[in-house]
Amino acid sequence: MSRPAILAAVLALAGLSTVACGGTTGAGTGSSEAAKPLEAKQDGTAQAVSEAVAPAKPLAGKVIVIDPGHNGGNYKHPEIINKQVNVLTKWKTCDTTGTATNDGYSEAAFTWDVSRRLAKLLRAAGATVKLTRVNNTSAGPCITKRAAIGNAAKADAAISIHADGAAAGSHGFHVIMPKKINGPVDPVVADSKKLGLAIRNAVHAGTGMPYSNYIGSKALDYRNDLGGLNLSSVPKVFLESGNMRNAGDAAKLKSAAWRQKLAESLVQGFQTYLK
Repeated sequence: MSRPAILAAVLALAGLSTVACGGTTGAGTGSSEAAKPLEAKQDGTAQAVSEAVAPAKPLAGKVIVIDPGHNGGNYKHPEIINKQVNVLTKWKTCDTTGTATNDGYSEAAFTWDVSRRLAKLLRAAGATVKLTRVNNTSAGPCITKRAAIGNAAKADAAISIHADGAAAGSHGFHVIMPKKINGPVDPVVADSKKLGLAIRNAVHAGTGMPYSNYIGSKALDYRNDLGGLNLSSVPKVFLESGNMRNAGDAAKLKSAAWRQKLAESLVQGFQTYLK
């Protein structure tokens, strides 16, 4: 082959190589540009799938009333809490100061702390939550008013949080449910029992607190003398979370970590009852 022919062939090959690189680059650019809407489509699909499988809030649309027992300022206002109120089966004082551990941790402080923890968790689960008191420094409200707050809210469920003050050898938690009294609570006695069972099971499983060894049977008790239950027209229970005068129970009740476990357990109880 002559030198001019060889040179022409080399130039031709160089041109093909340039076209190939350019074509590859162009194809790459074109491919990249074409991929963008595809990627956007894929992202959109992933988002739609994510939204489709995202779990709904389990308590959405439910109304729950929390009654933190007693109040931190009750002891300052005997003129308020000693007022007599009618709970249909008897007359009782408007409220009491509650009990305390031997080293002074008050029931009112305990119930307020647990109630706030519980309210936060319930709201995160989608529930509308109302508390019967807004602080731990004032007095009351009366037990009759506490029931009225739950009734006015048309609560799907209500709970009154307490801790007991029994003899030092007594320990464990129990749930108090209403009895029929020919009053407003009668239509919800059966549902209150279902709520009580769900709360009992959840607290026992979630906190490790044993059943009461001094009240009720397997941590279930029934009463007709509590205004908060007698006057309730919505499903409601009382929780006696433990005995503040028992050293073992008191250690749990004073523990912030245990109180958080209790709040989390109560959420599970409400979810079980309201599902």
